[in-house]
Amino acid sequence: MTNNNWQFRGIRMGGRARRIPYFLESNISVCVAALIFFGFAVCLSSVQAQQRREREPNSVYSSRRAKIASQVDAPVILWGLTGREEFSQAYVFAQEDDFYYLTGHNEEGAGLIIMPASRGKEGTTAATSWDGPQEILFLPPKNPDKEKWNGVRMSPSDPGIEARTGFAAVQPFPEMRATLERLEKLYPSFYTILPYNRELGGYPHEKAVTDWIQMVAPQSKLKDIRPNIDSLRQFKSPSEIAFLKEAIELSLDAQLAAMRMMRPGLFEYQVAAKMVEVHASGGSEAEGYAPIVGAGPNSTALHYDKLSRKIEDGDIVVMDVGAQYSGYTADITRTIPANGKFTERQREIYEVVLGAQNAALAAVKPGMDFCGKGDKSIFKISYEYINSHAKDLHGKPLGQYFIHGLGHHIGLDVHDPGESCKPFQPGMVITIEPGIYIPEENLGVRIEDDIVITETGYKFLSERLPRDPAEIEKIMAEAARSRQGESSKPN
Repeated sequence: MTNNNWQFRGIRMGGRARRIPYFLESNISVCVAALIFFGFAVCLSSVQAQQRREREPNSVYSSRRAKIASQVDAPVILWGLTGREEFSQAYVFAQEDDFYYLTGHNEEGAGLIIMPASRGKEGTTAATSWDGPQEILFLPPKNPDKEKWNGVRMSPSDPGIEARTGFAAVQPFPEMRATLERLEKLYPSFYTILPYNRELGGYPHEKAVTDWIQMVAPQSKLKDIRPNIDSLRQFKSPSEIAFLKEAIELSLDAQLAAMRMMRPGLFEYQVAAKMVEVHASGGSEAEGYAPIVGAGPNSTALHYDKLSRKIEDGDIVVMDVGAQYSGYTADITRTIPANGKFTERQREIYEVVLGAQNAALAAVKPGMDFCGKGDKSIFKISYEYINSHAKDLHGKPLGQYFIHGLGHHIGLDVHDPGESCKPFQPGMVITIEPGIYIPEENLGVRIEDDIVITETGYKFLSERLPRDPAEIEKIMAEAARSRQGESSKPN
């Protein structure tokens, strides 16, 4: 999935960054007001917690919180999502990524306070007067009536809740306000995720949290903890990489199923539905982003999601669909011919894109980057390859049709934190996805794969899925023969 701005992070519904419409923001404001004045239970509706297949050990989340605590000089105040972030009967709850990254908690209505590891200079009020826990997880109180509708939720009063969550202190969410009021007397500032100052000002959850903190602790100065969390999230733990591998493997299975079913006469949505079915049957909780299946003219729209076109003979079809597993998202794209055979022109453009991807992969190692310029840029390598191989119908170089970045980080979000000009380091998981999009020819080609940076280069996580055009044609031809054989059998 393409991304022109690697630093953009909007609200994430099931992993995909989205802007929020005005009517939804209004709804959240009502919920936040109810939260502040009446208590958390008012905000919770008939929303089910999204079931993630696995989670990391509590020790991993605890280690991350300890790293954050070591980097700050004031308490960190965070909310999880409330369960009313999307006004839709079809909404399935998924925790805010940063909160989940630090807690592994995937139920609505939670809060978190992390105290600084060094509580101020010796002799200061903050160093001597705070006798509370180093970190506190706040959960909604037990509510049997709501559980009849929503299912059982974790609560502070559950036996063994500390062992389940990995927190020595688990308290009712209403206590968070009193704790913050007490901390304001000891600390002049707090860390939280400040509302994003671009892309319409950030999603409402961020603004709701800062408004609440400023109401409860009006004298406090707020500082942004986002860069600290972002820095940690760029480097994947072994279990995060394992979850990403699961998501990638399911995505590869779905791509192969799509290749085998592809033929003129199908609708784009039928192909997407098959891929989603493969994901779900293999254990994926959801897609990491809305499936992109664009045929013919739609192949040139980067994030096309209408899926309404009937696929025609001669169309090229871009399929950008990624499974999510345990909250972690793959991002895989293949481009195939609808009838199983690339035209001469389609194959020419396809091979330019493939060559650009291979050129970039050959250069991937620690120290290289996605930056648009410089001698360490793999984007520059891929762009120059595209711009020096083949022409458009007017004899002009193809570089003008490579209109997005070469890749991005993946993880809990399909566009995980990561700066385009920051050098690659071991443990980063990224996509490599050159593309050419020529609207005049109804011809778009993107090839996208996922890799993890190693000490000496990279490991190809999606290598099992064919990229060679001849191999793709072979898979599609075998599937067509199989369908023909099945149709010729007597009833």
